[in-house]
Amino acid sequence: MLDNGDDFRILPIMGKGGAQNLRDVRFLKGVDLGITQSTVLNTFRRTREIGPIEDTITYVAKLFNEEMHLVVRADSGITSIAQLDGKKVNFSDVGSGTQVSAREVFSRLGVKPVEVNVGQADAFARMKTGELAATVLIAGKPTGAMATLKSVEGFRLLPVPFAKPLQADYLPATLTSQDYPDLIEPGGVVETVAVGAVLVAYNWPRESDRYQRIAKFVERFFPRLAEFQKPPRHPKWGETNLAATVPGWTRFPAAEEWLQRNSAAVQAASQREQFERFLETRLQASSAPFTPNDRERLFQEFLKWSGTRERR
Repeated sequence: MLDNGDDFRILPIMGKGGAQNLRDVRFLKGVDLGITQSTVLNTFRRTREIGPIEDTITYVAKLFNEEMHLVVRADSGITSIAQLDGKKVNFSDVGSGTQVSAREVFSRLGVKPVEVNVGQADAFARMKTGELAATVLIAGKPTGAMATLKSVEGFRLLPVPFAKPLQADYLPATLTSQDYPDLIEPGGVVETVAVGAVLVAYNWPRESDRYQRIAKFVERFFPRLAEFQKPPRHPKWGETNLAATVPGWTRFPAAEEWLQRNSAAVQAASQREQFERFLETRLQASSAPFTPNDRERLFQEFLKWSGTRERR
């Protein structure tokens, strides 16, 4: 999407997950950017396990939200996350954002499972034999790993409550039958929580070559975001709003300056994204198709809705 011959190239690295990606941006020579989660940033800032990062790590953009998928066997008798206390639960690979966030969620809810760290395919196999009680994956829906599961094979998504201990760092979210038609019954909804996926960079001095390299990335990526939001790209790109902030963190200066120069265009894109969300809520509530007149009426409703939100 961004490569342009020898003038500009992206060299992707298959990382181990959000926690390791943050370590790599902080320490690994040659890594300019990484994708992590907002909860990983906040956890590492609090624990200081890779040193103080408030002044060394910046964010380029919040990308989209990633939902927590908690899977159990349908015949396990487990109906709440509290029942996983003392049981073996897979927190995904060591160094993954799932591992860090799963630890946080279970700890804040006062649930103490026995942590296991394997890939999702291995976890599903071990659940079938009864070796594992559950597995956790935090990823943007619909995720490929969960799309392979079927309720007829004995798997079920367990709700994750948006309880008060989670509300400072997590967002409420849902998984629906539209997301996973083979796992959730038609019209069904599973409540869960979500975290923000964040593109981060090291806070290089402005005069350095590394700073200029990331600034060049911003100049190519930001104007082309709309291309990422077209099929067949993942639908999660449709959530990306370049103006969205990551509370408590500083944006990379070149990214902030680009947004200031292009504020009108960014605001228009944000309004279009909000309108699509507004339309989605109306479409879900109605079984009848919308005519052009209906769409115009809805747009007027949206303007009122948007104005109300701004006044709050």
